[in-house]
Amino acid sequence: MCVSAERLNAEDPEFYQSHGTLFLWSLCPTVSGGPDLDEPLVTDRPDFTEAAVTVGKGVSQLEFGYTYTSTTDGTDSVESHSFGEALLRYGILEDWLEFRIAVFPVQELTVFEGTSNSTAGHEDLYTGFKLALTPQAGLLPEMALIPQMNIPTGSKAFTVDKVEPGLNWIYAWELNDFISTAGSTQGNRRIDVTTGKAYLEMAQSWTVAYSLSEALGAYTEWFALIPSGAENVHTQHYFNGGFTWLINNNMQFDIRAGVGLNHAADNYFLGTGLSIRFP
Repeated sequence: MCVSAERLNAEDPEFYQSHGTLFLWSLCPTVSGGPDLDEPLVTDRPDFTEAAVTVGKGVSQLEFGYTYTSTTDGTDSVESHSFGEALLRYGILEDWLEFRIAVFPVQELTVFEGTSNSTAGHEDLYTGFKLALTPQAGLLPEMALIPQMNIPTGSKAFTVDKVEPGLNWIYAWELNDFISTAGSTQGNRRIDVTTGKAYLEMAQSWTVAYSLSEALGAYTEWFALIPSGAENVHTQHYFNGGFTWLINNNMQFDIRAGVGLNHAADNYFLGTGLSIRFP
């Protein structure tokens, strides 16, 4: 059924609510987008690429986990433990809009010229909004946009003392019942901690997800962090993969591992987590 122009004006918002996205690719949509609470939850973790769907109006989703990261350069090394990684997603106003907030407690052990030092605290607060833009329509992707920022609330050892705003664009395709793919393009303000100067960090990712059974999923992914205008920060490339296990429609367990692909990247990282939806 096609949609009349009259239904697209501001006096008839029910049309947009029923499709769960802010926009549609066509006035004759064959499928609707947005969240479906009768289906398993869709999570942002464990990969780098965020999901292109929101949680739904009035729905809360908590995603948390742990990541171990290791980097060595000769006899020097850095090991970090990220505990909690709690991301709260909450649907507000409409199905296509969610509020997001996250905090990352961390412990870091450094060895430099034979001297070791351990530091614990938390990183700057992350917050933002996810807007579900479009559902998938054939070759046209499901898309979302996340205006986001880091707010300088972190511990002295881990804060950059300045606001870091950014924008994350996500695009995704379900190819068939077995495989889906997605990518993301980000631009974020970052601070070079050695100079205190701001620079632009672009982030690009591509992920492929596999449905191995009704409960078991897997993914493989490449992502890169690409600084522009930084004096002491260099491009980092990573490859990672992992598995997800759907405990029930509202709970999912995950594990992941990744490696750095160039000298500037961390050597490797390992992680696990749990996501819970509260409809």
